[in-house]
Order: sequence, then structure tokens, then C-alpha cells
Amino acid sequence: MPDVDGAMLERLTWPLERVDEALELLARESGLARLGHPAGDELAAPGSSSSDTDPMTSLDLESRITRVSDRLGLEVEAIETPHGEVETLVLGCGPAVLKVAVPTAGEGGDSKVKYRLLAILGLRGRRVGVLSPDLALRRVSVRDVRDWLCREIEAPVEPRVDRLLEQLQASVGIAPRRAARARQALLRERLRRARIGEGWLLRRPPGAPFLQQLVAAGMTRALARFLGLYVIAYGLMLASWWVLGQGALSGHLSRDWLLAWALLLLTSVLPQQASLWTEARIAAGVGTLLKRRLLQGALRLEPDEIRRHGAGQLLGRVIESEALQTHALLGGFLAILGGLEVAISGWVLTRGAMGGFHLLLLILWLVVVTAIGWRYLVRRQQWTDDRLAMTHDLVESLVGHRTRLTQERREDWHQREDHLLETYLRSSRRTDWLRALLAASAFAWILVGIVGLLPAFVAGGASVAAMALSVGGVLLGYRAFSKLTRGFSYLSGAWISWQQAGPIFHAAAKADAVGSAAAGGVALKLPPRPQDPAERGGKVLEAQDLVYRYPGRARPVLDGCQLELYAGDRVLIEGPSGGGKSTLAGLLTRLRSPDSGLLLLGGLDPHTVPAEVWRRHVVAAPQFHENHVFTETFAFNLLMGRGWPPRREDMVEASKVCQELGLGELLQRMPAGLLQVVGETGWQLSHGERSRLFMARALLQGADIVILDESFAALDPENFQLALGCALRRAPTLLVIAHP
Repeated sequence: MPDVDGAMLERLTWPLERVDEALELLARESGLARLGHPAGDELAAPGSSSSDTDPMTSLDLESRITRVSDRLGLEVEAIETPHGEVETLVLGCGPAVLKVAVPTAGEGGDSKVKYRLLAILGLRGRRVGVLSPDLALRRVSVRDVRDWLCREIEAPVEPRVDRLLEQLQASVGIAPRRAARARQALLRERLRRARIGEGWLLRRPPGAPFLQQLVAAGMTRALARFLGLYVIAYGLMLASWWVLGQGALSGHLSRDWLLAWALLLLTSVLPQQASLWTEARIAAGVGTLLKRRLLQGALRLEPDEIRRHGAGQLLGRVIESEALQTHALLGGFLAILGGLEVAISGWVLTRGAMGGFHLLLLILWLVVVTAIGWRYLVRRQQWTDDRLAMTHDLVESLVGHRTRLTQERREDWHQREDHLLETYLRSSRRTDWLRALLAASAFAWILVGIVGLLPAFVAGGASVAAMALSVGGVLLGYRAFSKLTRGFSYLSGAWISWQQAGPIFHAAAKADAVGSAAAGGVALKLPPRPQDPAERGGKVLEAQDLVYRYPGRARPVLDGCQLELYAGDRVLIEGPSGGGKSTLAGLLTRLRSPDSGLLLLGGLDPHTVPAEVWRRHVVAAPQFHENHVFTETFAFNLLMGRGWPPRREDMVEASKVCQELGLGELLQRMPAGLLQVVGETGWQLSHGERSRLFMARALLQGADIVILDESFAALDPENFQLALGCALRRAPTLLVIAHP
């Protein structure tokens, strides 16, 4: 690798202390701040960043980046990439900030390294646009940026690779170009497991207004380009057939006329193919944004909303969300093109033999087709409801299969299924009939159009050219109605899918129920656990007059609840079923928001501390029926809240916790130990083993407060003592919920 020009790299990079300014400049220059920035909160002026002079740790830097991105209303994503994919990262990562090592001269001429930030705006032609601290846009080659990012990790390996190449050069003799390629291949091989970091991508959150996301992604420009290309292609096609018809009707269809017709027809192929390519790009872009939005919405659904719907209903929503993308895009394109072709058909008909009368027939038939399409939409809605009812019932039957086998009479097993199936078949027949009628309406237009031409044909006063234009307009109308009817079919499917997927789509725009984004950098430090168990530490959590009622219920399940937790406390909450114990746990972990009352963590209320920060300090092992074992390795299920992929010390700690909880025998039985796949399609765990897995998952997160909700109910006395002892030793502050 050629030596990096340290002076040039330093001129292009930002000090870590100016990360706020670099991010704000990136947001402004890329257009993110203009669309995603909260109104009334102006960006900081250049040079107004923090004056911190102390060296910044990676944690401090990430906290600053998160705080600034939250203030800008943007989403920041930490990235790292394998050594062999760094160039691909550089090509597609803008806007982003990347941490690079800059070589500098130390005292005594020794070479030193300091870390700075490279603000990448994105590709500008074949080069990368880099925003320098002097607020200028510099264009740098992709290769240079790649070398800057890889220098620190490649430097220790380069001497050995160079010595090996020198030996090969001396013994075999390799051309310089081949030697350079061999050098890169050896570096990639030696460093294939190494990962390059640190970096942060800047982008709009999936919950931002969807129209703004489409505009920012260039979808509106692409749509205008698509329509322009389609109109050009359609015009060339009409011109080609006009030339052919003009030559035939004039009686001198020579070779020149045929050549002009063929050239116009061939010329229309290029814009037609370009419009298809643009259509594919629009479909891919809109589909990507829509899937991101739906995924974000699914992750932001309220726990109570998820509990209110059965597994079958949620599965139906997921299925319909997939149909939403396909139907909306296809139906949208077909409806736009069909409407455009109807207008062109009407223009052609006005120049035909029947003029305005034919145009009136076209408009009336458009109304008829729209009425049939509306009726089809209503019928398809009912058919979809019947289909989703069958899906819901099927999933519920699968989940409760053992219960039905043991507790339901055999002759009653399929009564509900038969009734749902009969309803579905009846609805399907009606829907199929209307679909066939909608498709036939396009063919019926040809008959209507020809009948409308009969008066001119009988009177005989129209010219041959005018009659030909009328026939051509009728055929163009048939083509337009064919697109419209198919568009109606797809759009009706999209509308029905929207009824199911709409709540998920809108959920993405929800802010956290509690916790403001502007507080992303708040410092939250709870009092430590006292060394002497007899002592009581500082207050860590406080709840005053909490009131909570479930949606649709007038009577609150919690009313005036009071709780104080101090560092090192071991608290047991007992009460009858339905008394609100688990609801209180949900409030303390901020899975729910209280209707009224005060909740403080370390003296800070939920509006000051973001939910993700709160949950790093307060973790819970929910009740058995609300917890889940994922079809993954045992280690993943243990460490999913600690971080994945795990470090070696994480695996060691997980093994220790399992031994303390009495799961050592289970690990010995499993052929792969911690790497054994468990879950529904893997190694089956007993009720007690699952409960201890859930406890280990919570304890391994290293939180200040651990809440165990009915975690000991399924354990025998011996394992209960082991599990309780482990929780008492490892939890700084422990809250246990149990029945009396």
C-alpha cells in the first residue's frame, strides 16, 4: 500500500470533538435536515460545536452522534464491514461519518496515530464526495478512501506479505501488475475475518412522512421520467400506424412509406424499454421504503395491542402487508397508464366519424366500468374477511391442537371449520363472478364503440380516414379499459390489504410513548449496590400514585400504586391473580405507560430518559406465557439482550450463570452445548428449563434492577434454591413477583 498522505488526510477529516458540526453539515448538504429536521430547531452554526478538549472514548463519541441525530430527527446506524467489502461500503454509505486513523509525527520523529472523522456525502460521479472542515466539498477516489480505512488493520500484516512477495519475486519472477494483485489477494486472505469500524450511517427514520421519503429517494422524479418516456413511446407507435394508414388509404403504399413506418416502430422500442426499466426502479425503491416502514411499525406496536389480537390475525396482517406492496405498485401503474390511454383514445375519437358522440360513449362506459370496479371492491372485501377468518381459525387450531384432542368431542372438531369453509366458497363464487364481469367490460367496449359508429356507416357521409380513426379510437379504448380493469383489480386488493396493514404502517410514526428524542445523550447513573448487605444504598426507582387501566375498561387495574426501590433491595411482591402485579412490572420496564402518577429512575422521569436507555438499567423476565424461546442456539437465547455476536467472555459468563441456575446437566446432555439449537424445531426444553433460561437472559444483561415475574413457579424445591441464590448474588437490585 502506498504511504498515506497524512497532511492531506488531516485536512479532509474532522476532529472527534467537532462531530456535532460534521453531522449537521452532512444533514444539511444531503437534504436530510431540510426534510427530517424538527421545525423551529435551527441547526447549529459552523464552529459552534462543543469545546471539549479531553480525548473522547468510543462510547462518548457514539453518545454524541446519537444525541445530534436525535435532535435532527434522523436515524443513525452503526456500521462495520468485513475487510474484503470495504470498497463496497464506501460506494454506498453516504451520508455517513467514518472513523479513520491519521498518521502524525510525534516527538522525536516517531510515527503516531490519532483518530479523526471522515464525513462522506456520497458518490459524485466516479469519486466520493467528502465534506472537509473548511465546509468545502472535495472529491476523492474510492481507492484512497478504502486505503485510509484499511491502513490501521493492514499495517501489522503488510511486512510479512511483502517479505513473501519478495521471496516469490526472487525465485519465480512476477510482473509488477501481477505482484500487486497477489498482494491484495494475500491481504484479503489474511484479514478475511477482520472487520473494519467504526462508522455511522445517517438516514431518515422509517417513521418519517412517507411522501417525504419518496421525494428524498427520487421516486417522484422517476415517476415523471417514466410517464414522459411512456408518452414518447406511445406517440411514436401512433405515428408509425398513422404513416402506415396514410399510405394505405392514399393508394400509394410505397417502399418509402413502409420504411418510415418500420423506423418509427423501431424507434419506439428504446423509450418503451427505458420506461420499463424506470418502472422496475420505482417498484424496487418504493418496495424497499414500504418494507422498512412496516418493519418499524411492527416493532412499535403496543404490547397490549399485540395481546388483543390472536396469532392468526397477526399472521393475516403480515400476509396482507406483503400483498400491499405488489398490488399497490402494479395497480398504480396500470391505473395511471389506463387513464392516460383513455384520454388519448378520447382525443382520437373526437377526430373520427362520430366526433363528440363517441367521446360521450367513452365517458359513459368509463362510469360503468368504475361502478363495476367499486362493486367488485366491496365483494372482495367480504371475501378477504372470510379468508382471514379461516387463517385465524387455522392458526388457533394448530396452537391449541393438544387441547382440542384431549378436551373437545371428536364429532365437534370440524364444525366451525366446515362453516367457515362454506362461507368462504360462497363468497368466492360471488367475487369470481364480479371479477369476470369486470374483465368482460373491456371487451364489451368494442361492441359499444362499433354500435356507436353505425349511424355514420349507415349515413355514408363520413370519409374513409374518419371511419378509420373511429375504429382506431375504439381499439385504443379497448386497450385502455383492459389496463383499467386490471388496475381496478390490483388496487382493490391493495386497498383491502391496507385495511389490515394500515395500523402497522401508522405505528411506525409513533414516537416513544415516553422519553423524548432530544434527551438521547442524558447521563443516567444509578447508585451502586452497597458492599455490606446490611446497608441500604441510594434510591434507584420510585413510583408514586400510579394509575393504569387497560384499553376499553373503565376500572383501573392499578390505582394509587406506591413503590420505592433502593440499591441492594430484595423486594417480594405477592398478590392474587389479576391484581396488577405483572402490569406493574410492565410499567416499571416501560412496556406500558401509566395513565397518571409519577415514575422516576435515578431521579429522572420517563420524559427525560429514552425508553432504550431506561431498559438498559431495568430488565425483566416476563411471565412464562409472555416470554419466548427463539429457534436459535441456546447461547443466542441467553445473550440476545447482552449483544450478538458474542465475545469469548460473554460465552464464559453465560456458562457460569447456567451452572449457578442448575442448567449444567442440561448443557451436558445437549450434543452442542451452548451452541445447541433450541426452540420449536430444535431441542425441546421443559417448563422449568425455560423459566431458568428466561432468568439467565435477564441476569446476563447486567442491569441495575432485575424484575422476575413468576420465574420460580415451575421449579422444584432444589432448583428453586439454586435459582434464587443465583438471582440474589447477581442482581444489584431485585424485585420478585409471585403468588402468595
